[in-house]
Amino acid sequence: MTRRRAHIAMVGIPAVSHVLPSLEVIRELVARGHRVTYANDSAVADRITAAGAELVPCTSTLPVADNNWPDDPVAVMDLFLGNAVQALPQLRAAYDHDPADLYLYDIGAYAARALAEAQGRPLMQLSPTYVAWDGYDQDVAAHLWRLPGADAYRTRFARWLAECGASTTDVDAFSGRPARTLALITRAMQPHADRVDTGTVTFVGPCFDASESEGSWTRPADAENVLLVSLGSAFTRRPEFYRQCLAAFGDRPGWHVVLQIGKYTDPRELGTIPSNVEVHSWVPQRAILERADAFVTHAGMGGCGEGLMAGVPMIAVPQAADQFTNADRLVELGVARRIDTEDVAAETLRNALDELVADAEVARRSAQLRADARAEGGTMRAADLIENLLD
Repeated sequence: MTRRRAHIAMVGIPAVSHVLPSLEVIRELVARGHRVTYANDSAVADRITAAGAELVPCTSTLPVADNNWPDDPVAVMDLFLGNAVQALPQLRAAYDHDPADLYLYDIGAYAARALAEAQGRPLMQLSPTYVAWDGYDQDVAAHLWRLPGADAYRTRFARWLAECGASTTDVDAFSGRPARTLALITRAMQPHADRVDTGTVTFVGPCFDASESEGSWTRPADAENVLLVSLGSAFTRRPEFYRQCLAAFGDRPGWHVVLQIGKYTDPRELGTIPSNVEVHSWVPQRAILERADAFVTHAGMGGCGEGLMAGVPMIAVPQAADQFTNADRLVELGVARRIDTEDVAAETLRNALDELVADAEVARRSAQLRADARAEGGTMRAADLIENLLD
């Protein structure tokens, strides 16, 4: 079936963990002949243009560059609201004279919904993490609204909605569950998955090209087992954690270790590097996981999805945000052990790895979850569902 060429706009925020999950979907839409514009901060311009989309510069005020987020959840919500308020005029300048046929938007990009509603255009949310479930308002949101500063935040939000041209002017309705959402995670990672409204939410699983990674990696011929250690891209200033990993896994017979330390840690802080360990500031994670036997991860949603898609057991060492919930979920699924940062020690890490790789049930569960995740459809199904809104 040949579809008309459409203008599809994606509106995002410059956090890498929010950009990467949907990039392959963007690439696929471009490959299908659509014109795709992507409104985001120039800090992520290279990633966007590499996917074939046209960058629409939209300056962000979110503290993603230095990862300096406040601890207070209301203060975090206020940052996202403030970003939306200043982003909307930028989006209008770009799209009022060149409206999209369909708007896609990240969960943190409120201004996109306001713009689409003002223009009367269809809209779909792309969620890089779990979504709300029936009862979420009572389980989670109600607690947030009782926190200090929440009333003032709601007042600011309501005032903006009344003035910005959105057709939805109720704060709860606007910030709550949208009419259409693609959850770019495997359903296995979703809390209370049986209570999610599948009439409005579709789980398509992690969206990346399983046949083509973001780089290549060759497993050493003499490696009996491969272990990848990575805390992602943000919370990587952890030299003591890396030293404990080296003590746990370095010079271990039969194991080859790939250690990603990010851009904030100097390799010289780690001391002597054992001969069976390679240390990098960045690695092609998916390529390595496809050839790995175990994974030490911070349990960010992206890493969890990649680990499940590769079918490898995991040691989860959560650092912030939803990573603690994600780590617990991996344990519930039967494919991981959780070790909190304050409990990290060489012996603890070593024992966790030994338990995981020796457990036949962990291997069985990992294989089953890998098959389940790959059956969810990924990039192609996501692109199909997006195109269906153009009919």
